[in-house]
Amino acid sequence: MEIVEDIVIVGAGIAGLTTSLGLHRLGIRSLVLESSDRLRITGFALSTWNNAWKALDAIGIGESLRNQHHLTPSILFASTNLDQPVSEISYKGHEVRCLQRRLLLETLANELPSDTIRFSSKVVSIEESGFLKRVHLSDGTILKTKVLIGCDGVNSVVAKWLGFKKPVFTGRLAIRGYTKFKDGHGLGPKFRQFVGKGLRFGFLPCNDEDFHWFLTWTPSTKDEDLEDDPVKLKQFVMSKLEDIPNEMKSVVEKTQLDAILSSPLKYRRPWELLWGNISKGNVCVAGDALHPMTPELGQGGCAALEDGVVLARCIAEALLKPGGEETNGKIVDEEEEYRRIEIGLKIFAQKRRWRSIDLISTSYMVGYIQQNNGTIINFLRDNFFSRFLPGMLLRKGDFDCGKLK
Repeated sequence: MEIVEDIVIVGAGIAGLTTSLGLHRLGIRSLVLESSDRLRITGFALSTWNNAWKALDAIGIGESLRNQHHLTPSILFASTNLDQPVSEISYKGHEVRCLQRRLLLETLANELPSDTIRFSSKVVSIEESGFLKRVHLSDGTILKTKVLIGCDGVNSVVAKWLGFKKPVFTGRLAIRGYTKFKDGHGLGPKFRQFVGKGLRFGFLPCNDEDFHWFLTWTPSTKDEDLEDDPVKLKQFVMSKLEDIPNEMKSVVEKTQLDAILSSPLKYRRPWELLWGNISKGNVCVAGDALHPMTPELGQGGCAALEDGVVLARCIAEALLKPGGEETNGKIVDEEEEYRRIEIGLKIFAQKRRWRSIDLISTSYMVGYIQQNNGTIINFLRDNFFSRFLPGMLLRKGDFDCGKLK
């Protein structure tokens, strides 16, 4: 069976759904392919900064999500060496919240027409077909499309087609957890972060009831069997909490086993983006397919939201006539339309290349410093770097992707 679609987006994650909703707001239909049989909710929550909320406002869902998540007033930084003083940095003047991933994806999906997302649709190959692309699915379906967008994560089929290598393992792992306090956690809205001894802990309240936490570390050989066993994961985290305040230990203690997961931290080497093809003809990538990064800046999901707004705008400018009327392939010359799409995707690539390189590189270096266990790096981190990190986080998050039009 062969189906023709104007725009096909591979992956119903943050970048894919944001792009689709942006296009929908501009009157352009897209089809989103998701390999799973439902929305995939991994990671539980994400830090969102000014840039994310500007993007969410641009696609019209910012206010509904604000009502379900507390504004974070500040972040507490501490070394796991208790002799080091705790420093608190205010977020005054900045919009910082811990956003539940499930609510974000559901809100994005619910704003789209009901036939936008096609579940259980795994892409197995891509091939040229004149000015179109033919997308082959595992069930035998073939889609022909004018625009193909890869938002299919770190193992992106579309990124591979564009010539990108697989993201590189950093040598570090992350354990993430989510705790529900039905009677309220009573810990306030502040973020808390603890670093030292090769570990980085974070505790982030989403609202009065929902709490997100994480641990990143460099595993040894004996840790290799942890990844798929939530019992061992929880025991491991508890064993590392000896220098953490008891109120934070209780957050991990009360986490249910089905709300704990582990994953390797991967990133794309920045120079691949410098020389690689973010777009090629009528194909491009966005989100983690474009810029997989480590979590130290809390910008992975935020950057995906930025991508979606910028990409929707660039595609709309290519497909809509000056008066706002969508082009019709039967009337507009196919070659001319292809050229306009190609230029639009090149503009997207230009706008996102250096932003992506900056975020990937900075995240990696911050992670290296925070989790280094060397004496000199520890001293510099605890006495100097910790004073500058909050300001860096705010600067990286103070980015405006612009309106949809």
